[in-house]
Amino acid sequence: MLELKTTLPSLIRPYSEADIGKTVKHPSYRADLRKFSEKEYNKFVTLNTVRDWSQISWKDVGRPYEVKSYAKDRTDWEEKHKMEMDPHTSWTFFNKAFHEWFMKDVPEETDTAKKEFINSLRTFNTGEVKQALGSIVQLQLWNYVHRIQDGVWDPRGKRALFEGLDVQKPRILFLGAAEGYEAMQLGAMYPGAEIVMVDYDEYCRTNRFPDFPEHYPFLGENPSTGQHKVFYKNDFQIEYIVDDIRNLDFGREFDIVLSVGLLEHFPDEYKHEVADWHRRFLKKGGYAVMTTPRKQIRSKIYYRIMADVMNHTYRELMTVKQMGLYMYESGFDILKHGYIKVHNGLVCRPR
Repeated sequence: MLELKTTLPSLIRPYSEADIGKTVKHPSYRADLRKFSEKEYNKFVTLNTVRDWSQISWKDVGRPYEVKSYAKDRTDWEEKHKMEMDPHTSWTFFNKAFHEWFMKDVPEETDTAKKEFINSLRTFNTGEVKQALGSIVQLQLWNYVHRIQDGVWDPRGKRALFEGLDVQKPRILFLGAAEGYEAMQLGAMYPGAEIVMVDYDEYCRTNRFPDFPEHYPFLGENPSTGQHKVFYKNDFQIEYIVDDIRNLDFGREFDIVLSVGLLEHFPDEYKHEVADWHRRFLKKGGYAVMTTPRKQIRSKIYYRIMADVMNHTYRELMTVKQMGLYMYESGFDILKHGYIKVHNGLVCRPR
């Protein structure tokens, strides 16, 4: 494993096929071009633990865990306006907060935070000490989850979940696209894809997607040789739409409808509507591909420590069985299901 401590060279495409098999830590993320053998597969994804979804009930699987520790920005806003924060505002707050963390030079900011903590000790001001220590804890946790474990993007785990789809040059619709990572990973795995990204927060189109690093490498397939190939953001055909999903006028024209971290933001009375968003745009035989954050102790701790970054919206943590049961009851057959480092994943198709 290599660690890059200096800034990138001006070269926009710093990796080539000669670098396949390598992983490099950059100041704000990890690049991972490592493959995995069939023997190593279960290191990255645990698949298909349910044989018959018709035999699963809510009594068996329990209910999702609702995250209730909201960000201070949200609670301050609600106190000021004397009302519950509306969904559009909460997503705007979340996207800006989350994006700021994606852009951080983590080693540099960690050094700064440690210096600020030492300075706060000299003031004997309890509030300053607590704030400075909290910044260090958040940075160390983000560094571990995103740069060391690569748990947010998780390219090897996502590739394991996404592989095996019977598509060629697919049309891909990404609902709630944010920076668009997973659609680009699918585009690398299924070359020639036409990608449509949709998010109803303008900030995602103007900041999160444009700021996604052009030098980030995606490991995909070369259809002319059958070998692996390195792709970059600018290799993909992408249209980015800012709109409410309910306003989209597409027909059943997509081979893949994708969402990442969407279903868990809606209480039960709206989950059938979220499922229908995936159904209404799919061609016959198309795939709905979805992930949600896993219900596990580490995730609960993460969302508590990172509350000011993550928790502006309604959010649940689910098991893969809970996630799959929502979709099965909404009229989907679960073709493939499993969990990776911090996410559940489904590949399903309308019945």
